[in-house]
Amino acid sequence: MMSTTSSVSGQSYINQLSTGSSSSATTTSSSSDPTAALSSTDFLKLLTTQLQYQDPDSPVDDTQMAAQMAQFSSVAGINQMNTTLSSIQSDVSNSRLSNASDWIGKAALVSSNTVTSVDGIFAGQVALDSSAADVKISLADSTGKVVYSQDYGSQSAGNVSFSFSGTDSNGDTVSGPLSVKVNATNSSGGSVSSSTSTWTMVNAVNSPASGTTQIVTSLGTYDPSDITSIS
Repeated sequence: MMSTTSSVSGQSYINQLSTGSSSSATTTSSSSDPTAALSSTDFLKLLTTQLQYQDPDSPVDDTQMAAQMAQFSSVAGINQMNTTLSSIQSDVSNSRLSNASDWIGKAALVSSNTVTSVDGIFAGQVALDSSAADVKISLADSTGKVVYSQDYGSQSAGNVSFSFSGTDSNGDTVSGPLSVKVNATNSSGGSVSSSTSTWTMVNAVNSPASGTTQIVTSLGTYDPSDITSIS
């Protein structure tokens, strides 16, 4: 898991180093790069210089002066708004990481046709798109051997939960991951569409400086929005 605290501290230290040399570099950058954006301070200097060297016989009229002051006010407002938005973004990012980090060590329900062991139990649920006259759920290991099979009979549309103790018919402990096989049919013998979600452990949370938070599980990496439930 990435340490947000150390990242922020490191960035702050770099900013301090940059601040120490920025004052001497600002003038050079502004003069050497004609495309560099003007700050509100630069704009104010231009305005006061214009007033200082204006033609006494043809001074800037009140309308032009008011327009330039309004433009300056807009620039200052935009700068303040950018600062505020940056602060809000930082607060939201830190809050998002804090909430997601609470999931570490817990079980998460994610969309997957593969199931891993959570405290020795393989569990999940099958969502039926419509009612089924017969539903059968099986779990198979990496060799294709079926280690668990259960007939759930007639089921209404919605979720059908399943769980396997992790011990096969021979009394041997099964190691995952296991693939989930679903056979659901209606009263006419036709196939009923379904989707599968399984429980897996949350092992870590990644929160890069740029990008979205990612939940690292035993089944892979997911976006927080992909987590259906936490237990």
